[in-house]
Amino acid sequence: MRSRSTTALLLLPGLAFLLLGFLVPALAMLFAPPGTETSAIFVRLGEMLVDPYDLAIIGRTLLLSLIVTFVCVLLGFPVAYLLARTSSRWSGVLLALAIFPLLLSNVVRTFGWLVVLGSNGAIGQLLTGLGIVDEAPQLLYTPLAIVLGLTQLFLPLAIITCYSAVSQVDAGLDDAARGLGASRGRTFRDVVLPLSLPGIIVAATLVFAGSVTAYTTPYLLGGSGNRMLSTQLFTYSSVTIDWASASATAIIMTVLVFVVSGISSLAGRKGATA
Repeated sequence: MRSRSTTALLLLPGLAFLLLGFLVPALAMLFAPPGTETSAIFVRLGEMLVDPYDLAIIGRTLLLSLIVTFVCVLLGFPVAYLLARTSSRWSGVLLALAIFPLLLSNVVRTFGWLVVLGSNGAIGQLLTGLGIVDEAPQLLYTPLAIVLGLTQLFLPLAIITCYSAVSQVDAGLDDAARGLGASRGRTFRDVVLPLSLPGIIVAATLVFAGSVTAYTTPYLLGGSGNRMLSTQLFTYSSVTIDWASASATAIIMTVLVFVVSGISSLAGRKGATA
């Protein structure tokens, strides 16, 4: 009982800070923004769910976020597996290099893509220099640019999350499976992957949530022709000062994150028990 009381007292300051600093402002933004009635928010929400323009933005946000999530997990898990299983003395350095982009500013990394994808950028000059095309293609301000920028932004996060999951899987299980005649591929598929599935689900959830809510990268790389929910939210809250639309947009973003996270968690549980 004393241990439980001590634990509760230690958790109380953090919970109070979380409640006052995050939950209360978030709920106020969603349902009680300045000078706006809750009914007006839900009226605007209903309008957005039937407006083709808003539906296109919602669909684009969902599609691009799912693509980024898939690519990050697809690229990040093999890297995390190799880092967790390597016996090299440079493993710590390799891990640091893999997650080093997290130390850089998001704005700096995004402006790097402006240089690469611009009409006079590295890719355009390479294609025209090799004679593949006569004129540099328009890669900037496209959905592809948004996917590339968000993938670079969240790939280190996927790697470090998957690395934590794989490192907790005993490497002796790999040797045991190999000793029983399983190939490397089958050991990876039937042993490492299922045991690492909870970490993969967490990585996918973090990447998807970050992709849905990211603002700087979609704004700089997508332009006005490829708006996402995050850029719309900024416009409503800082340009047009339409708090009802801002709250409705925030509700849609929150629901998307929770629904996809719930589906991924359910799929992970079924996969673990299969």
